[in-house]
Amino acid sequence: MNLAGLSAPDLGRAMSGLCRNLPVRDVAREAAFPIAVPGLVARRVERDDAIPGYRGGRVQLHADATFVGHPLLAFVPETGARGAGIEIRLHETDPDAAAECAAGHPGATLLQPPADKPHGLREAVILSPEGYAWVPSRRL
Repeated sequence: MNLAGLSAPDLGRAMSGLCRNLPVRDVAREAAFPIAVPGLVARRVERDDAIPGYRGGRVQLHADATFVGHPLLAFVPETGARGAGIEIRLHETDPDAAAECAAGHPGATLLQPPADKPHGLREAVILSPEGYAWVPSRRL
């Protein structure tokens, strides 16, 4: 489904299933990060929101201003990383290629270089500019 250019009410009605919603200070900056990871596609990038997609799953990025009146806003820190403890896993994504892309992306931090893990995956942990952890992984 083409989500680009839909009004907020039409977008709300178009969404279904599980969606991860991340509040961000700067939508354009944060939207550019996941799109730099191999396999992610920009389904929508607007001033106040963006929707990167991956293999049928979606993450929605919302500008802080869109959270006015939302009870969650009181818990969102004004400074520092926001995504502590949350991993956005990208299964069947080459962690070595993703780490290379992240190395050249402003604001990205390679928190953990690609490594083979005891749970049968090779994975890396890459922090976005807002501090959300993206974890590309492949089966060993």
